[in-house]
Amino acid sequence: MKIMLLQGPNLNFLGIREKNVYGLQGYDDICRELKEYAFLKGVELDCFQSNGEGEIIDRIQQCYLEKYDGVIINPGAYTHYSYAIFDAIKSTNLPFVEVHLSNIHTREEFRHHSVTAPACVGQICGFGTMGYKMALGYFIENSLDSGEENI
Repeated sequence: MKIMLLQGPNLNFLGIREKNVYGLQGYDDICRELKEYAFLKGVELDCFQSNGEGEIIDRIQQCYLEKYDGVIINPGAYTHYSYAIFDAIKSTNLPFVEVHLSNIHTREEFRHHSVTAPACVGQICGFGTMGYKMALGYFIENSLDSGEENI
């Protein structure tokens, strides 16, 4: 099974920005930890982060072309206004799980609504980096339920 972790703007500054909201762990450390966790579960996990909307859309389309089994996406601020990312997700027919480190529903009003979540199979928020593991768990369990074997 091959899964992409796709992260949007400012997430490369995890461990630097708003530590009280996003935690102390840096982006590279999070990716390394998640790749190790995925490996132990028999999943190939790739990580990609971009501050640019077009690059995120390009990577979403690349996930389709490269036959990923699913995508975990944290669109960052694009969550709240990027219909282009919504359209890109819908165009692939791949399962996406939207993850947010913080609980977007308890933060500023503008963060309460996600325009990208309706294109996803589900949304996980407020559990920190555990949310990424929860999303991986969804893909693992879903592949087992469908009779597919893990790599």
